[in-house]
Amino acid sequence: MTALDLLDLDPSLTEEERQIRDVVRRLVDDRVRPHVADWYEEGRVPARELAREFGKLGLLGMHLSGYGCAGASAVAYGLACQELEAADSGVRSLVSVQGSLAMYAIWRFGSEEQKQRWLPPMATGEAIGCFGLTEPDHGSDPGSMATRARRDGDDWVLTGGKMWITNAPIADVAVIWARTDDGVRGFAVPMETPGVTAREIRRKMSLRASLTGEIVLDDVRLPADAQLPGAVGLKAPLSCLTEARHGIVWGAVGAARDCLETTLAYATTRTQFGRPLAGFQLTQAKLADMAVELVKAQLLALHLGRLADAGRLRPDQVSVGKLNNVREALAIARQCRTILGANGVSGEYPVLRHANNLESVLTYEGTSEIHQLIVGQRLTGLSAFA
Repeated sequence: MTALDLLDLDPSLTEEERQIRDVVRRLVDDRVRPHVADWYEEGRVPARELAREFGKLGLLGMHLSGYGCAGASAVAYGLACQELEAADSGVRSLVSVQGSLAMYAIWRFGSEEQKQRWLPPMATGEAIGCFGLTEPDHGSDPGSMATRARRDGDDWVLTGGKMWITNAPIADVAVIWARTDDGVRGFAVPMETPGVTAREIRRKMSLRASLTGEIVLDDVRLPADAQLPGAVGLKAPLSCLTEARHGIVWGAVGAARDCLETTLAYATTRTQFGRPLAGFQLTQAKLADMAVELVKAQLLALHLGRLADAGRLRPDQVSVGKLNNVREALAIARQCRTILGANGVSGEYPVLRHANNLESVLTYEGTSEIHQLIVGQRLTGLSAFA
């Protein structure tokens, strides 16, 4: 039991779940933590190299079954996300977008041929995927997407653009969502297809250890079998977002925990006015409040994971988790920064990096406002989206 495990939650996990968590933690400690501050500062990340290493451990699409995927439990996947984001949100995003968005969309909605073509190399990290839903003018309102797919004989022709797409600059395949005469449809688009271009988005102040891009589709001609046959309507991409949000619920806990562990170590060794910072009442009050919020977030993530493994997890429940855990993780990161004082803004400590990253996590996969409206609709039975 660590100092931050106030409620002794470790015994609530199975032996297999603890082993998976510990293996991912060791990998992160060895491969990510020594370098991530430099990646963040330089705005780069060896994403393909990391993907192959994660693939060797079975982390890519780990909660999916078949096609080279590990078939792990939802809780095990969540614990992996927790450890990845304890290092950096951008690194967890690499795994989440690969497994819970791109791979999940193909796994759930794709044809057998699409699954056989893409999922095995994506599971090993040899192929990288991205998920094209957000557009330059349509973020929280995907129903207004401007990207179009029209029939031309047996082919499809796609025109439009997607924005803020994680992994896009290095992706081999993009799952692109487009409006058709019959509603929203999904397509598995090889990135080398003529008319597809990807531009990396630079000068980000957040998620700098993550590759983010814009995808432009200029009369991209695809064969009929590029369409994901099981994806019908906007519910298809939204179900993918629900899948990814579950990992975020856990990941935010990891970022908050890393901030608090760093701050607790700092406060117990940094001396001011003749005593450690942790010996002052105001500091202890801050630490206590943050630790309580952390353990509540851990309980919420674990409960949602158990519901997912039982097949009973609802999208609005995931919204509760995403809304609470990211919001509280960001508050913890900001408060930890105050305890570290000027050192809190130094890249030698991870706290402000986590806080900056969590500003993006607060927005992507549904903003806090969107999740408030989802919960509000569950409470009242009334939609306030329009």
